[in-house]
Amino acid sequence: MARPLWMWVAGVVVLGAVTPLVAHHAFSSEFDAKSPVTLRGPITKVEWINPHAWIHMEVKSAAGKAETWMVEGGTPNTLQRRGISRDSIVLGTVIVVAGFKAKDGRLRANGRDITFPDGRTLFMGSSGTGAPSDGRDPTQKPKGPGL
Repeated sequence: MARPLWMWVAGVVVLGAVTPLVAHHAFSSEFDAKSPVTLRGPITKVEWINPHAWIHMEVKSAAGKAETWMVEGGTPNTLQRRGISRDSIVLGTVIVVAGFKAKDGRLRANGRDITFPDGRTLFMGSSGTGAPSDGRDPTQKPKGPGL
């Protein structure tokens, strides 16, 4: 039985619209705003890709074992506007990342702030649904009386 052409076209349009929705996620779907983490160690890999950049770093566990953590940041374009570029993320550089652990227990975090060896601290976190509203996100408008 042949289907009308409009049904095939409608199916392709629906699939095309759903795919980007599946690829992106809200902060709260993957990370726990009530589980802060501070990670310190050298950068081992950088993925400068959309929809989120990833910094991989080697972190010593409490037991002294080396663990590789994946730290999610905002989009590469957003990070560049905040002062973080491919050139500022140098492999081997020891950084400190303040962020939030993944809900699934894997060695993944959403990075909020990255501190470089020279003391510069830049906001690298994702904003959006479920992300902590702590006033550190430069894209958030201040809240309070008269604001």
